[in-house]
Amino acid sequence: MIGRTDEQQLEHATMQGRALYSFNVAHFYRLHTAYVTQGKSHAGIVLARQQRYSVAEQTRHLLRLVASKSAADMKNRVEFLSAWE
Repeated sequence: MIGRTDEQQLEHATMQGRALYSFNVAHFYRLHTAYVTQGKSHAGIVLARQQRYSVAEQTRHLLRLVASKSAADMKNRVEFLSAWE
C-alpha cells in the first residue's frame, strides 16, 4: 500500500474490516469527516501525533484501546491515541 493515497488506504482498511492507525492526523480526520458527511462507512481510525510516543508507548496505548473498544465500537469512529495514555 506504499504510495497509495490516504483515501485508498482507508478504503483498503475498510474492505479488510480493520481500523487504520496513522500519524497523518489532519488528512485522516478530514477524510473521516467526509465519509460521515457522505454517509460512507469505515472500520475506525486511530490518530497520533508523530514523534510524540516511543514504539513502546504506542503499543501500550493501542493495547488499552483494543481492550476497551470492540470492532463494532470503532465503526465510523476516530480515536486519538492521546486519550489512551
